[in-house]
Amino acid sequence: MRSRLGGRPGSALQRLAVDAEPAAIYAIGDVHGCLDLLLALEAIIVADAAEIEGERWIVMLGDVVDRGERSAQVLDHMLEPAPGELRRFSLMGNHEAMMLDFLRRPSPNSAWLEFGGRETLLSYGVPLEALMHSRFGAREARQIVDLYIPGDHIEWLEELPVMIETPSTVLVHAGIQPGIGLSEQADLDLFGYRDNFEASYEDLGRTVVHGHTIREEPLVTANRIAIDTGAYFTGRLTAVRIVPGQPPVLFSSGSSRPQQSTTAMS
Repeated sequence: MRSRLGGRPGSALQRLAVDAEPAAIYAIGDVHGCLDLLLALEAIIVADAAEIEGERWIVMLGDVVDRGERSAQVLDHMLEPAPGELRRFSLMGNHEAMMLDFLRRPSPNSAWLEFGGRETLLSYGVPLEALMHSRFGAREARQIVDLYIPGDHIEWLEELPVMIETPSTVLVHAGIQPGIGLSEQADLDLFGYRDNFEASYEDLGRTVVHGHTIREEPLVTANRIAIDTGAYFTGRLTAVRIVPGQPPVLFSSGSSRPQQSTTAMS
């Protein structure tokens, strides 16, 4: 797999690319600390992947942390080998970016704390009453964070790429800015762009797979697959299987029973 830094000046995150398609890609939407939903979905994926020969990937589309109750445990899981002899990749989401910024410059006034950061710190056992106390400043916040956040979690966050490309597929967290070439996309847009789902991405000649913007149902078209179904408040986590020459297949966990559906492109 080839790796390069971002396109526009100031881009710093890695962008990964391969010249040949894997046998299957299982892209998983925004987990947001919902470890039980992730484990259930992985079990569905492992069973499905057992029928496929060749290299099979799990790609986490970003935002595995925040909002839910078990972000620390999700990161522990990310550091373990992928299940079922699959190969796992994880992308930078806006919540990973916010968390990493906080861990580098911890402050009781960080905006991240209002966007799921409190729940993440609680999952590490951080005493929020101490962190949020008015007499604590940045120095005290630094000391508290250093006591509770494992170094390998920080290293994992720092190494996340912002994009993965195959000859037919582009995987990012948030989508891409319409009308701008991939090499010119800013890191911030790739993990933070708020999509209205109007762009077709037809001009790319590839399918863009992303999460970030919640939909009641996944969107699957010839050039776009959007699979964030709001796991942390709907209780439904969604994945899509992409196999060359076959229609995408959707999987979900957390509903009344595991779901699988083959989706015709609209």
